[in-house]
Amino acid sequence: MRGCGARLVWLLGLGLAWLGPVLGGEEKDVEVVTEEEGEMLSDELGEEDGVLVLHEHNFARALSEHRLLLVEFYAPWCGHCQQLAPAYAEAATVLRNESSPARLGKVDATAQTALANEFGITSYPTLKLFRDGNRTHPIDYTGHMDMKGIVRWMQRRASPSATLLQDTDTASTFISSQDLVVIGFFKDLGGEAARAFYEVAMEMVDVPFGVAEATELFQAYGLSADTVCLFKKFDEGRTDFPVDPAQGLDVAELTQLLRAHSLELVMEFTSETSDQIFSAKIPHHMLLFLNKSSSAQLALRDGFRAAAGAFRGEVLFVVVDVDGYGANVLTFFGMTPADAPTLRLVKMKNNRKYRMEQDSFSDTAISTFIQAVLDGKVKPHLLSAVPPEDWDTRAVKVLVGQTFEQVAFDETKNVFVKFYAPWCSHCQAMAAAWEELGERYKDHEDIVIAELDATANEMENITITGFPTLSYFPAGPGRKMVEFKGSRDLETFSKFLENGGMLPEEPPVVPKTPEDSTGTKEQSPPGTGVSRDEL
Repeated sequence: MRGCGARLVWLLGLGLAWLGPVLGGEEKDVEVVTEEEGEMLSDELGEEDGVLVLHEHNFARALSEHRLLLVEFYAPWCGHCQQLAPAYAEAATVLRNESSPARLGKVDATAQTALANEFGITSYPTLKLFRDGNRTHPIDYTGHMDMKGIVRWMQRRASPSATLLQDTDTASTFISSQDLVVIGFFKDLGGEAARAFYEVAMEMVDVPFGVAEATELFQAYGLSADTVCLFKKFDEGRTDFPVDPAQGLDVAELTQLLRAHSLELVMEFTSETSDQIFSAKIPHHMLLFLNKSSSAQLALRDGFRAAAGAFRGEVLFVVVDVDGYGANVLTFFGMTPADAPTLRLVKMKNNRKYRMEQDSFSDTAISTFIQAVLDGKVKPHLLSAVPPEDWDTRAVKVLVGQTFEQVAFDETKNVFVKFYAPWCSHCQAMAAAWEELGERYKDHEDIVIAELDATANEMENITITGFPTLSYFPAGPGRKMVEFKGSRDLETFSKFLENGGMLPEEPPVVPKTPEDSTGTKEQSPPGTGVSRDEL
């Protein structure tokens, strides 16, 4: 992941997700001096804030002494790692206070390169779970990157992932204990379907899971065959997923079904629900922007809700209050509170936004519009800022959505474009070098240096997934685009241009300090961070 990383979905402004082995040598029980730190290392297990400090010479011992060991591979300069550190330490303390067999450890992957290479570490932070001393098949961490998420994820793996319900009393108590619970009814708890169910329970750590095989429980809940039941204190109250006798349970399919049906049919976008909305991984979001202080606009929710049922699992319906928490996302849609009420549909895989030619809030109109988008019959609505009056007289041309095509694909010009975000620290750090580049080539007839704010402008066939993105559009026929992947400094940029959009072959240079840090992302999805390949 590059620079400030990918903000892939519509909540760009808040940095949420609406808006990423070759075995080493045998461990030796000897003391050595590391070149990086110049300190003596042994197989002793030291700690910092309750977190085991691991390296090449004590890693094997840690695995042998701890049945469940979650290890964070980090870089000292990584912003995401620094943000995670307090939560990680707090999670370690909570687990220890519970006398859990789960322990947390950490490895400085920039110093312990053998371990980083052994476990294929390519971004920071990367978390992996080592179970029962198994060094060859660690499990990737899939939970939330906060204290509660880490604790829940580890707790679910330290004990049975589902509670055995013996009779109607325990089942009734279990169902009433939470707003949302899942129970798997299986005739054989040792069968393949039950094992798949336990695997799903292992991942969905925010929802209590139970299992039942007693005949009286099948009868009490009106079941005759293996079934997974989702009990909830909202909407329809209960949703059943019968197990296909021939095909059994598919883990990925059941997980997605449970996530989709665990959400209310229509969600309101708030600080409390945002994580649920994005983690559900529903491919489309249908948004109703309204002002909750207006009774007339609130009434529009009825038609919105009436349309939602037919698209459950495919489209998530979300109400956004433009005068409340939703005000933070309006600029990402090129909107102001005065634009409410209005509708937008977002395709999550590429962040494309769609709007009606004329807003109509009946359930029939909403359903017809959504189906047309799903069928590929509606073109995306592309944002474009207004171009500055002097946009084409500056040394660095200022492009917007409506001028991008004519400049970037001018067959007489070689165009070098910086796609940036105003909030991106890496974009800010290279701004001076980019201006110098513009000055250096402003008198070249066939070279154009340009920039485009990718948070305020969109292109039909180009999706920007990280900032800064530097792309070269060579002169000549065809719509060619070459991504620049070198060092972000004036001389490297110049070499790239002078060499026709390619960097000349040179011996690799490894900098003493990383060129980039991770930037600011308030809540990044698990696994995101900075790639080691960028250093």
